[in-house]
Amino acid sequence: MTQRPSRLADLVIVFIGGAAGTALRWLAEQAWPAHDGQWPVGTFVVNVVGAFVLGALLESLIRLGPDHGVRRRIRLAAGTGFCGAFTTYSAFALELSLLGRGGHLVLGVAYGLISVCVGVLAAWLGVRAARRGVALRGGAA
Repeated sequence: MTQRPSRLADLVIVFIGGAAGTALRWLAEQAWPAHDGQWPVGTFVVNVVGAFVLGALLESLIRLGPDHGVRRRIRLAAGTGFCGAFTTYSAFALELSLLGRGGHLVLGVAYGLISVCVGVLAAWLGVRAARRGVALRGGAA
């Protein structure tokens, strides 16, 4: 019988991943700050990259075996922690609201639709890349 890690250990693993994801997101927002009436590049980039990474990560982990041991710790640190903190729905929602209130309705609608569609596409591409990568390494198909 496999011993289940403690909830505190899980929390620490998520926290460490989340700290790294938050730091990287902050750097992206500094590199591409949002400006009134312009496409929010920083949030768009982190959300699309995060969707791809999360899709690839989860697909790889699923194909490599059950959610136990090191695979579980990787999922918690990189998936829940890092990707959860790196991506940002709250900034996305705020930027949509600001674009709408600032009279940039067309840009806001385009940003919302394109962000969701490209995010779903990025996650799908991440899954596809992981399937190919695991298959090439001789893992589960």
